[in-house]
Amino acid sequence: MDPKHKEILRAHRLQLSEQLIVDDTIIQYLYQEDILTETQVEEIQSQTSNKSKTLRLLHFLPTRGPNAFNVFLKSLEQDFPWIKQTLVLLLEEGSTNPSEPAQWSVPQHLLHTVPSLQQLNKLASRLGPEWETVLMDLDLSREELYRCRADHPLSVQSQVLAGLVMWKQSHGRKATVQHLLQSLQAADVHPSVLNQVFL
Repeated sequence: MDPKHKEILRAHRLQLSEQLIVDDTIIQYLYQEDILTETQVEEIQSQTSNKSKTLRLLHFLPTRGPNAFNVFLKSLEQDFPWIKQTLVLLLEEGSTNPSEPAQWSVPQHLLHTVPSLQQLNKLASRLGPEWETVLMDLDLSREELYRCRADHPLSVQSQVLAGLVMWKQSHGRKATVQHLLQSLQAADVHPSVLNQVFL
């Protein structure tokens, strides 16, 4: 997928997850056009909320080749023409969202501090499907991730928070905001996710 397309989907992930209803029409169209695999379709449909389904879809799309963005736009034509129009306008403007900072907006003096539980909770509420990648980059094992999921089966935010708390406890003073930032960047998380987290 073109970097511009990836950037638009990443920057607007949260807005899309609130506006878009990922129904069978969109999923089946993307499957029929070879954008999604059968396994991916099943994984999207197994999510419990519409927001989770949309976030899962947006997680897969950037990895599905050069046609994925255009086919996704086509899948929106019938039921979500306004969302398609918004994405096309953003593409024509050549910018993602002027109101969102393109850079990681964390004050310099906070980089070497250990994040508070409140900050970790705010971050947990903003992370999407990439949360497992972030936590693995923070040295959590697959067993620890499984424990987070098993202990909090009904809330992804609680799963993420449990993992972040595990990381903070096991790394002590080394569990810094800077370390967390590096893992977020490595997982391709958009800088807008950190808005209002570290003020």
